[in-house]
Amino acid sequence: MARKDVDMSSIKAYLVGGGIGSLSAAAFMIRDAGVSGANITIFEALPLVGGSLDGGGDPERGYTLRGGRMFTTDNYECTWDLFKSIPSIEHPGQTVYDETIAFNELHKSDSKARLVDRNRFKVDVTSMGFSMRDRTELLNLTEADEEKLGDSVITDWLSPEFFDTKFWYMWATTFAFQPWHSAVEFKRYLHRFMMEFSRIETLAGVKRTVYNQYDSLVRPLQHWLREQGVRIVANCKVDDLDIMEEGGTLTVTAIRCTRDGVAETIAVAPQDLVFFQNGSMTDASSHGDMHSAPPKLDKRDSQGWALWEKLAVDRPQFGNPAAFNSSIPESWWESFTVTLKDPAFFDRMERFTGNVAGTGGLVTFKDSNWLLSVVLAHQPHFAGQPEGVQVFWGYSLHPDRIGNFVAKPMADCTGEEILRELCGHLNFDMEVMASANCIPCRMPYITSMFMPRLRSDRPLPVPPNSRNLAFVSQFVEVPEDVVFTVEYSVRAAQMAVYQLLDVKREVPPVSHHDQSIGVKFDALIKAFT
Repeated sequence: MARKDVDMSSIKAYLVGGGIGSLSAAAFMIRDAGVSGANITIFEALPLVGGSLDGGGDPERGYTLRGGRMFTTDNYECTWDLFKSIPSIEHPGQTVYDETIAFNELHKSDSKARLVDRNRFKVDVTSMGFSMRDRTELLNLTEADEEKLGDSVITDWLSPEFFDTKFWYMWATTFAFQPWHSAVEFKRYLHRFMMEFSRIETLAGVKRTVYNQYDSLVRPLQHWLREQGVRIVANCKVDDLDIMEEGGTLTVTAIRCTRDGVAETIAVAPQDLVFFQNGSMTDASSHGDMHSAPPKLDKRDSQGWALWEKLAVDRPQFGNPAAFNSSIPESWWESFTVTLKDPAFFDRMERFTGNVAGTGGLVTFKDSNWLLSVVLAHQPHFAGQPEGVQVFWGYSLHPDRIGNFVAKPMADCTGEEILRELCGHLNFDMEVMASANCIPCRMPYITSMFMPRLRSDRPLPVPPNSRNLAFVSQFVEVPEDVVFTVEYSVRAAQMAVYQLLDVKREVPPVSHHDQSIGVKFDALIKAFT
């Protein structure tokens, strides 16, 4: 199934970064290529693995969650292929996939309050609000090839009025698009999630994990990898890779890292493999609390982009990180996690929206200066979350703007001020937040992978002429698939492992729902509703 010219038991694999891309690559190597788990090492600069799929805290200090990724069972082919093999921690005899499907059978998405206006009216979203020009321009963008789109932005293709349609408010906040983001990425989303186009107002196609994605995906995957003997080295920052070029072939020969303040050099044999998570959408994240706003950090504070920047110098096949990390104002937004010990807010929200927590998805306040959205997940949202404690999450796409009820930008707001702004939009008394602990989180690069870019700005999972180095992240080039999804990282990892180890099993192809006559017809009907 794997390479015939190399003894699998002699191959060692080193993975730089402990996000879902690296964890998935390790699992595919073990499951599909026969690499021994004991020969796989994951280096992570932080104390915990999981990368952007995080979730932490406790009822006393408050829970924290930088964000959550949506799932569907109509797409995410590689993700479900992986998690059909990973045992559930809580349900013996079931896989993570099994428990996720069972959970979603019990808790179906059917949003009844997707958009809320300035008067706290639930907006009628049965119509997308398109004019004929909107429809024509959207069709032109959808049909344009990527070469023609190049590094253009969404506003190059759509008129100002489009960004006031109900469709834009729903699509943009579901996927976190800004008008100045890449037209290519926007087009890819329109194709990849064409099935969601016709049900975007109810989010009926959205699937959720049982808990937050750290507890539901990362923990069971990490547990399984450890059982296979995989070595996870935390608090270890990889500073450089020694790369030898010979006969046009690039081979990593050593890894230079700093572990707990001590410099180390790890020799890499020619048959060994190195997987590198280049870039990070949650790099330089910072948290505030009820009484302070998050510090304003950038890449100099965390050095999360430094290795990719170093490796890409004079190596165009390794991509161009500057296309993604050079403009924080265009790539950042702010989220917040709220821990409650009083059911008053959840009770009021459930009455107002008509949705039991866990069935409604995002509630977006369309006239909010911050473009504020909140979501009440099914409780408990954290493994071990005690009875009587509730957690919800929210975010704003325009945190640089002055609030409607708090006279300052969200970026300068404490957790208490964010709750005041939220209650203002809902016309709720702040008493419902009497027990609340709101922890804001600033993420300067959270949509950096949506930045306008050329195809050459992202390396392939296995760059040309690379003997043993692969890239697995949101910043690689995977044809047809969409960034800002767990699927993108998992697919990149599967592609890289199968190519480097010559695995004969096929990577699950991208599902082309956009080529289905029925799906196209449903989208057409929705566009003209």
